[in-house]
Amino acid sequence: MIIITQPRVTEAQIDHIVARIEQFGLRSQVMRGESRVLIGVIGPDEVVRDKPLGAIPGVESVVPVMKPYKLVAQENGSLPPPVSIGDVKLGSGQRVVLISGPCSVESKERMLTIAKAVKQAGARVLRGGAFKPRTSPYSFQGLGEDGLRYLAEARAETGLPIITEIMDTRDLARVEKYADCLQIGSRNMQNFALLKEVGRSRLPVMLKRGFSATINDLLLSAEYILSEGNPRVLLCERGIRTFETMTRNTLDLNAVPILKAKTRLPVVVDPTHGIGLREFIPQMALAAVAAGADAVMVEVHDEPEEARSDGEQALRPEVFRDLVRRLRAVAEAVGREL
Repeated sequence: MIIITQPRVTEAQIDHIVARIEQFGLRSQVMRGESRVLIGVIGPDEVVRDKPLGAIPGVESVVPVMKPYKLVAQENGSLPPPVSIGDVKLGSGQRVVLISGPCSVESKERMLTIAKAVKQAGARVLRGGAFKPRTSPYSFQGLGEDGLRYLAEARAETGLPIITEIMDTRDLARVEKYADCLQIGSRNMQNFALLKEVGRSRLPVMLKRGFSATINDLLLSAEYILSEGNPRVLLCERGIRTFETMTRNTLDLNAVPILKAKTRLPVVVDPTHGIGLREFIPQMALAAVAAGADAVMVEVHDEPEEARSDGEQALRPEVFRDLVRRLRAVAEAVGREL
């Protein structure tokens, strides 16, 4: 940490700051400038962070030097280790993985129909919500464990590993029994009890960025999961809430290269929720591949007008097939593969 003193700090205050640092079991280094005095605080980072340095008289601000997300941080510019969902590796270099399926699991027959369609088109991971966080308590909340069973049956039929959302710590054992990857939705990105619980899970976790969260907030939430012992974390950019009202959210593709530069974790982009308008989702998916995303997640439904949630943003299977063809072309153009 670096302590920046107030402009008119006295020598007595500087001596008191140094004395307090030493009382905390830390070391100090005083650097005098023309208008400010900087005091370096040296010691174990976990100890430094817990001390109320900003409350000492004469202190104007305290600036951290080390990144607060040590486990998440990229080291030595090396490629991130791949994260496996079933037998599908994400973040293994140049390959882009497609994740697809309906917003919510609605029936056994429909889930199987959609799963077969997305696999035939080129998806390698199947998504579907058995538990649905909805803004209104009167909206469809998902089928619960029945939905999990239908996902597992679709996996048995198609071979696609499944990713599904977990919303409650009490459901972890139930969801683990069926899923290959746990999804933490945007509304739960800072549900720290849930983050700690999935951090103890044997399954990989895809952490979605909250719609009002900064990149730093997302990384610190990921740190919660890793600090509990689970290193298999995927970061998902799914759009943030801005002043723009023409789209559901604003898909922050700036986050993709920044996350890949700052972390060792694979990055997923969800253009479906990012823009929320069916006709523009393909363009944002193409941009995500060009930006360097390790995976792209797109919602698909065979009859969007009959969907029980978010039908207005689901692609039809034939549109998804055409999109996959275009995604493959963009990937090849930037030296990658689908």
